[in-house]
This record gives sequence, structure tokens and C-alpha cells, in this order.
Amino acid sequence: MTTQQRVKESVEPRETMLELENVGISFGGLRAVDGLGFKIRRSEVVGLIGPNGAGKTTVFNLITSIYRPTDGAIRWRGKEITGLPPYRIAEMGIRRTFQTIRLFSDMTVLENVAAGAHRQIRQRWWQGLLNTSTQQKEERELLERAHAVLERLDLAAVANELAVSLPYGAQRRVELARTLIAEPELVILDEPAAGLNDQESEELNATIRAIRDSGIAILLVEHDMNVVMNVTDHIVVINFGKKIAEGTPAEIRTNPQVIEAYLGQPDDDDEAQAPEEKRGVAI
Repeated sequence: MTTQQRVKESVEPRETMLELENVGISFGGLRAVDGLGFKIRRSEVVGLIGPNGAGKTTVFNLITSIYRPTDGAIRWRGKEITGLPPYRIAEMGIRRTFQTIRLFSDMTVLENVAAGAHRQIRQRWWQGLLNTSTQQKEERELLERAHAVLERLDLAAVANELAVSLPYGAQRRVELARTLIAEPELVILDEPAAGLNDQESEELNATIRAIRDSGIAILLVEHDMNVVMNVTDHIVVINFGKKIAEGTPAEIRTNPQVIEAYLGQPDDDDEAQAPEEKRGVAI
């Protein structure tokens, strides 16, 4: 994306892709998400952060329709999608990764990535069995797309290796490549930096920025604040299922409610001894 395009987007409002309005869900007597609302716009990285058990993964599961909200509405490009089957959510252009890597252990990197386009394959099983010319053409096009995605994520050199034989950071990139081949408009990343070293985290930051600059929106849950603060345009903070803050990374970094949610309310002695040190641990 050029500087001119960035300036234009900073002046003209970008299209709202995803909107949560007063969304909530209860499990028995537990209110896991309560009255949550926020928006994600095109080419925007939104961070969803909060302490352990705050409800972040539950929010992901609500958006992708693994769970159905007990109240509120979820809209995609202005159309309500609350409670649609998960495959319909995926077909609309919303794709996700998971906290734990879920690669096919007996398949190569290329095969794992190509599998991500299964919802877009037009040919029927019998055409594959008969090896028709139409089926061959679609397979060639699919492999070309898979190779192109591998090039983008610096994985082309290992395309024919077993995916699970790669270092952990590379396996994370394979999982992300499998998501991108489906040509999503919104990618939901669930702790993509988990288990990565400092260098791998920096590479992840660059990858997320490149995806954003290609026009794709990203919703990111991540505990690594170096990743969150460096790649997000906007951050939503939740605690006990409720939104407690929302704003730019600079605003969130110094928000007293966010600091309290991560560290707890300090007593007077603790605050007097090392207030800045305690705050630095949080964000």
C-alpha cells in the first residue's frame, strides 16, 4: 500500500466489515460475555486483549458461530450473521486460526496449504476419480495459488517437506498460509505468537502488517504485548466478559482500568515503592 493510499484511507472512512452489538452468552449461571460491542474495518488490525479467563476465545467462537449468542447481534458487512452455520461464516470470508497448531501430520507444507481452499473447489469426487481435464485444470490452479501464498510467507523452499517436521515458528506460518489461500476478508488469529522466540515474533509482526496492507482485516488475540502494541491499529480490552476499554495502543497502554485488570489494584505501599515498574509489567 502506497503512502498516498494510506493518507487517503486516513481521511476517508473505511468500510465496516464486522460489527458486534451488545453480544452476550451465558453457560449455566456463568456470564462469559456480557454486552460486548466493537467494529472491525477493512485493512485494520484490531487487538482483543484481557487477562486469562476474560472471555477472548469465547468471543472468537461467537463470531465463527461455534457458539450462538444468547443475546445481541453479529453483522458482516451490514448483514446479520448471528447463529449461521460455521461453514457459511467461512464462505462469507471469515477465517480463523487456533491457539494450538492443527496441521495434517502426514501431509507436506504444500498439501496442508492447498487443503485450506477446500470450500472453493468446484469439481465433484467423480471428476477426480475420472481425472477429467476440468479437474486437472482446477488442481493446477489450486497448486499455483498455494505456491504463491508460500512465497508470500517465505515458505516456498520447504513446500515439499512434511509440515510437522518444520520448526515451531515455521509451522505457525504454514497454518496462516492455509488460512490465506481461502482469500478471506477477515482473519481471526488466536494467540499466533504463542511459543515463538523473539526473532519469530518480529517475523510474525511483519507478516501481520503485510496481510493488513493487502486489504485484509485482522482480529488478534495475543498475550505478547510486544506483538499487540506493534501491529494493532485499535485495541478492545475485556475483563470478565465485559469491555473495559477501547482505543489506540497508546491510549490502552496508560489506561488505569487496563493496568488494574492485568495487575490487580495495588495497595498504597506497593504503589509507593515501584508504580512505574508494576505498570510496565502489564502492557
